[in-house]
Amino acid sequence: MSNLQPIRRALISVSDKEGLVELAKALTTRGVELLSTGGSAGMLRDAGLEVRDVADLTGFPEMMDGRVKTLHPRVHGGLLALRDNDAHVAAMKEHGIENIDLLIVNLYPFEATVAGGGDYDTCIENIDIGGPAMIRAAAKNHAFVSVVTDVEDYEGLLAELDENDGQTTLAFRQQLAQAAYARTAAYDAAVSTWMAGAIGQDTPRRRAFAGTLAASLRYGENPHQSASFYLDGTGRAGVATAKQHQGKALSYNNINDTDAAFELVAEFAPEAGPACAIIKHANPCGVARGDTMEEAYRRAFDCDRTSAFGGIIALNQTLDAATARAICEIFTEVVIAPDASDEAREVFKAKKNLRLLTTGALPDPREAALTYRQVSGGMLVQDKDVGHVSADDLKVVTKRAPTDAQMEDMLFAWTVAKHVKSNAIIYVKDGATVGVGAGQMSRVDSSRIAARKSEDMAEALGLSTPLTQGSVVASDAFFPFPDGLLAAASAGATAVIQPGGSMRDDAVIEAADEAGIAMVFTGMRHFRH
Repeated sequence: MSNLQPIRRALISVSDKEGLVELAKALTTRGVELLSTGGSAGMLRDAGLEVRDVADLTGFPEMMDGRVKTLHPRVHGGLLALRDNDAHVAAMKEHGIENIDLLIVNLYPFEATVAGGGDYDTCIENIDIGGPAMIRAAAKNHAFVSVVTDVEDYEGLLAELDENDGQTTLAFRQQLAQAAYARTAAYDAAVSTWMAGAIGQDTPRRRAFAGTLAASLRYGENPHQSASFYLDGTGRAGVATAKQHQGKALSYNNINDTDAAFELVAEFAPEAGPACAIIKHANPCGVARGDTMEEAYRRAFDCDRTSAFGGIIALNQTLDAATARAICEIFTEVVIAPDASDEAREVFKAKKNLRLLTTGALPDPREAALTYRQVSGGMLVQDKDVGHVSADDLKVVTKRAPTDAQMEDMLFAWTVAKHVKSNAIIYVKDGATVGVGAGQMSRVDSSRIAARKSEDMAEALGLSTPLTQGSVVASDAFFPFPDGLLAAASAGATAVIQPGGSMRDDAVIEAADEAGIAMVFTGMRHFRH
């Protein structure tokens, strides 16, 4: 296997024509003959370049609306032939097959068609056949053939040719081949995933996963772990699509926490008023509504000022200057919002290490999607938790019914509970969290921890009573025993929202009645592991 291979003939067939003319001109100045198809050939001719049609090479015209044009032995033979194999060389000579040294192909825009809401037939028509076949053939024969599937690699290709006098090295071709196989794998993954959904197959026998590298990260959760960030191609608004205006590169933990923060704050529709979520280690340490964004932030901050230090802040509306100044009062890692005013961005310039991200939109909290989690030897796949309840869905199970104000706070607390690690207990008062207990092995411990944090925060604010006094409380799953509910009652909670469904529901309801607490069942739980 020779290290260096000259590029004398290139076959170009691309859907994305960005940079095509410039690349083709650069190749012709290096003495490369151009073969092309359809729209690519037409564009190159319009640019004044000499191009040979693939139909002239094969002796067959393009047919069936372009479905059949490159599926021919003179194309695939030119890509697959081993140049150092006498039998292959003889077969090429006998059948008039010419070497193809460089393949430049990008595929029909299937992913974009799906993302744009294309109907079934339109999506099917945008499944490329000839392109993947040629890419795989060229990649397999990378000992002799260079294959380029991404516009981002055009510049690197030309640099490689300049450095090696019109030739490519084996190492370069290997890199291109790996990228090519990854591209066809991702393409097939997109097609199979879409089709499973389109035909209502929830658990296909095989499921494919793919992503496009967005960034190589400094490290993972800890400095001894390597990490990278890949995009899934869905375009869902959030950290993956955000524009970063300032600050150093996001870390693995930054990305994870920022995603958690933005998905939580997106639960609160902007038209219903400003909302803010502050996240630390993927758990909320404060969530609140307000008449202004600054008020929403300050109310969220007052739930747990200690944990908010060095946290992630997500807003459901545009960041304004007043809120930006309030945020600058403490150290914050990341702020993410749909937009930010020019004045707010100017305020943040004084905090060079603070990352500001804008997304242009909020993700839809009810949009169906799949979530994935790796386990040893396998992958767990489930529907994203898009469960919601309204007041009409709730069942009052105690003698005392909640007031309208308590009902509103309970629904707020229930929404937050969906985003808190289990076992989760969330105290809310007047549209703001006043205590959060997360990730404990015992639900009663979560109740007590949240209450203790509330006491500490009240003391810091100079208040004589805990913030949880007169609050409502949400539990992400049922109380298995009355003790968790009684702990909430002793903290001052006056109403409870929980799924219900325990074998001891009657005992828990009786304890609530004895304590004078209103309680409702949702019939839905929100475990988050």
